[in-house]
Amino acid sequence: MDDLFSSEDGDHLSDLDYHPYARKRPLSSRLDRDEYDETDDEETNREKLYLVPYRWWKESPRSVADQIGGILYTVLSNDDDADSEIVLDLKKDESSGTRDKAEEGVSGREYALVNEALWLRTLKWHNDFRTHEEDARYPFVAEYQSQEVLPLQIRLSFSPETNSLLVKINLKDNTVDLYRRACSIFSSQSELLQIWDFSGQTSQFVMNEIMNLPNISPGKPGKEVHLELLVHGFFVSTNETNERLAERSKTENSFCKSLVNTNKSSENLNSYLTLTDASLSASGYRGIGLLGLTGLQNLGNTCFMNSSIQCLVHTPQLVDYFLRDYQKDINHENPLGMNGELALAFGELLRKLWAPGTMPVAPRMFKFKLAKFAPQFSGYNQHDSQEFLAFLLDGLHEDLNRVKCKPYIEAKDAEGHPDEEVADEYWRNHLARNDSIIVDVCQGQYRSTLVCPVCKKVSVTFDPFMYLTLPLPSTTMRTMTLTVFGTDGIMLPTPFTVTVPKCGRLKDLFDTLSVACSLRNDETLLMAEIYKNQIFRSLDEPSDSLALIRDDDKLVAYRLPKVSETYPLVVFSHQQLERPFGFGMMASNWKPFGVPLVARIQDLSSGSEIRNQFLKLLSPFLMPVEDVVNDYDGDETGNTVNENSEMEDIVSALVSDSGAGSDSGAESDFDLNTEFKFYLVDKMESLEIKMNEPVRISRFTKKLDVSVHWPNKMIEKYDTCLLSSLPEVFKPQLLTRRLQESISLYKCLKSFLQEEPLGPDDMWYCPRCKKPRQANKKLDLWRLPEILVIHLKRFSYSRFFKNKLETYVDFPIHDLNLSNYISRIDGQLSNCYQLYAISNHYGGMGGGHYTAFIDHGHGRWYEFDDDRVFPVSKDRIKTSAAYVLFYRRVREV
Repeated sequence: MDDLFSSEDGDHLSDLDYHPYARKRPLSSRLDRDEYDETDDEETNREKLYLVPYRWWKESPRSVADQIGGILYTVLSNDDDADSEIVLDLKKDESSGTRDKAEEGVSGREYALVNEALWLRTLKWHNDFRTHEEDARYPFVAEYQSQEVLPLQIRLSFSPETNSLLVKINLKDNTVDLYRRACSIFSSQSELLQIWDFSGQTSQFVMNEIMNLPNISPGKPGKEVHLELLVHGFFVSTNETNERLAERSKTENSFCKSLVNTNKSSENLNSYLTLTDASLSASGYRGIGLLGLTGLQNLGNTCFMNSSIQCLVHTPQLVDYFLRDYQKDINHENPLGMNGELALAFGELLRKLWAPGTMPVAPRMFKFKLAKFAPQFSGYNQHDSQEFLAFLLDGLHEDLNRVKCKPYIEAKDAEGHPDEEVADEYWRNHLARNDSIIVDVCQGQYRSTLVCPVCKKVSVTFDPFMYLTLPLPSTTMRTMTLTVFGTDGIMLPTPFTVTVPKCGRLKDLFDTLSVACSLRNDETLLMAEIYKNQIFRSLDEPSDSLALIRDDDKLVAYRLPKVSETYPLVVFSHQQLERPFGFGMMASNWKPFGVPLVARIQDLSSGSEIRNQFLKLLSPFLMPVEDVVNDYDGDETGNTVNENSEMEDIVSALVSDSGAGSDSGAESDFDLNTEFKFYLVDKMESLEIKMNEPVRISRFTKKLDVSVHWPNKMIEKYDTCLLSSLPEVFKPQLLTRRLQESISLYKCLKSFLQEEPLGPDDMWYCPRCKKPRQANKKLDLWRLPEILVIHLKRFSYSRFFKNKLETYVDFPIHDLNLSNYISRIDGQLSNCYQLYAISNHYGGMGGGHYTAFIDHGHGRWYEFDDDRVFPVSKDRIKTSAAYVLFYRRVREV
């Protein structure tokens, strides 16, 4: 008898009145129960049995799966010794078992035995129906209603002589008050007492007993099994209950008077009295208040898990599904699944959260199962609620996938076929391998279009999605600062800050910067990265990703005339003499400084052409020298120098204290020399460029690196600080608090659907080019799910920086209309959605806290903060903490 209800006997029930709700699991027995204590959970893995009024159970609507026949028992009550024990003899009515008979019912007192799933679903229907009918202006009134479920201890045995079940209710097994109530429920009266069993557990018990008949002595009943029978829906009047009712009535009357005094309206009072009296209606059972308002204990940084779970367990379709016989869909053969353990743990947790009661639930068993298959969620570290949600939805799908053997489907070339035809084929292929409640409810389809930037090959695919990750517009763009240098000898270097797509290309930066700096049609830009006072790399490939440029890089752009693009490019890098730190302790050496200057020179017949171009580039950096100019202005009549004079004569007249012909090469005497020295750098060798000698280079040379040695006198005459000043691409203002941004959810959706290039780490293999390409990608919504989950991408990560955006997103509550954002036109389905849950994240990257806002129906919003649940006004649910939004499809208005 220790394994009376073990699953091994399930195969012998095929000829009995077995139905989907007769789960192969033992009844709740204190003596013979299969305990699961790996996580020290507060409850064992057992099935609960409820006794309710038959009429109460019958009132709720039934689906096809629920329209099952029950087993009807006629009950004879022996209460001769009612002071200490009640004995019930349950004999099966041979005419029972048909669906029509169960729906028709019988006369007299009728009760029903149901399992927990049936009881919870019926209870929820009554709760929702009553809430819908009553005035929603006073949601707190429901908290005053009774939520009593009586845990009655019984002893069950089988009598082979009478072929009936014996139920004993002893005073010693129950409290006095509970026993008195049982006497009122099961007392022998003139009316016939009959019990319908819709749980299927009595048939299983009887069959197990029949199989054990050889072990039972003739004339003796079978072994008694102690069970807990949960009684609900019976209003029993005892002295104690009368006193409690009188006390409650006194409290309610005073509360009603306060309502009348406050509102000066008898209408409000009548509404409250109607709601209160519903618990004492003629049907004889009490109301049970609002369900689904149970919190979850924080087991240690598990607020991320609690927030997502509350949003899921308040998803209407998932609630209805997991309150039914979802176990029949568990796929034990799926290698991608978890043998159904995750689905079972989630289903049990959902039922606990929807069961009546106010005590928070500790999700230890669920966390244990979660960590078993996803070690990243083990321990007590904080995690991302959206990452957990994504894993949970995928895990539930694989555990509940109705496809036991996934067929192999070869992808076909859809080129040339209409999108509608291709999309339907993709969706059919997806359903052929994936068929679960998660797919039915949460999965949609989008169209993905890729265009090769080289051969313009277009690839269109239709992929499923479980949720939409919408970037906030401020995260899709980045600001970049570049310094623009002119080559005309007039313009000073000017920094420009531009905004470009974060996943854009260098072409986007080039185009944006060209507009910002008013680039003329006869000019072009040469962009480069500066590192250690040298040009580290040229940014000349338009298709290169902007992601390759870091925020701490330093970029320049040189304005060059287009007509000179065929001329050699000369890069001037600057060197200055570094003084020793002490007397004879360190030799002097040349040290680079400043930003290199560039120019294209047509004539390289002599070194003077290089010097002249360099002096021209330096002209904007010249320090004010009015008095020097007066001394060397040509003649006393005020005439200026001849415009046709050599450039070196002008500069010598302005900045030289001695003759320009000095060419002493000794470093110790260099500070006495006022001339620049130019060196042609070729690999590791440097050759001095003579002014009156030709520059020996190949006619195929496209680039010359020239090192310019600056004498101290020249450093004093030019603004080298301006030449050396170069800002970073982006420098975050850590101490400056930015004003809170505000954007609409529709703007986030537009940003998600706009065309953008793929990142360098996400290249697409072009079948025509036979090479990976950084293609342009465009997404379009094609098929929308019943439940639309929207993830706002608030967190951004990089190698050196982590950030959370506190942007306020203005999202619709009642009227999210996606008709303008979906490419597929389907007149049968609505594209309107209503918000019903929000997962919030408060705090920053270093630490934070997750909560959830839940719409409990009829505009009643509640905040679920771990184990605390309290009402919240609808105008307070829109905050900058909104992280994951849950929408359900509604009819278009």
